Amino acid sequence: MKKLDKDRFDSFINTGNKVVEFSADWCVDCKRVAPDMPGIAAKFASQFEFGELDVDESRTIAEEYNVKGIPAFIVFKDGKEVGRLPSRYAKTKEQIEAFLEEYSETKE
Repeated sequence: MKKLDKDRFDSFINTGNKVVEFSADWCVDCKRVAPDMPGIAAKFASQFEFGELDVDESRTIAEEYNVKGIPAFIVFKDGKEVGRLPSRYAKTKEQIEAFLEEYSETKE
């Protein structure tokens, strides 16, 4: 997963299918799903490129996208938000994978 910041965020989401995980170092639920993220990213590598944004370091982006809780996952297609998994549904590997299945190209 690419580490994103305010300087890299727009260019990352601008083209193609991207998933951005909004997280923070102190977030217990973020730490809970962190070990699963490399496997999830590998499983969906043919459909999405993955990035991670620390909400403390890039608070203005989190506010712009109205991210109220973390972890939260937003799917972007060519710079436009097309799907969102809010934190209350992003507690397990299974929840994250089910969400990504909905937006994978194989489901179009």
